[in-house]
Amino acid sequence: MARMTRVVFKLYIAGSTPRSQGAVANLRRLGEERLSGNYELIVIDVKENPQVAEAERILATPTLVKESPLPLRRVTGDLSDQEMVWLGLAIPKFNDEEDES
Repeated sequence: MARMTRVVFKLYIAGSTPRSQGAVANLRRLGEERLSGNYELIVIDVKENPQVAEAERILATPTLVKESPLPLRRVTGDLSDQEMVWLGLAIPKFNDEEDES
């Protein structure tokens, strides 16, 4: 079986709002379900670190950036639509069973 590549996400939020908290919870749920936990999540609060948001050209929050594996991809919103998130990030479902025929 091929070794899975660890996916690295950066999630840019603006404070501890219900929308921000929802995005974090949705991403964690999706990461467990879709990536079998094989991901790293870095949460960046742009209210606390506005210079990071400016440097990374983050114009809206929440914004999710898939840093690794390349290519870099971005999705904005609360991440509640699982299929749209995965399509936008171009990430295959890692926990599918391999064909055993």
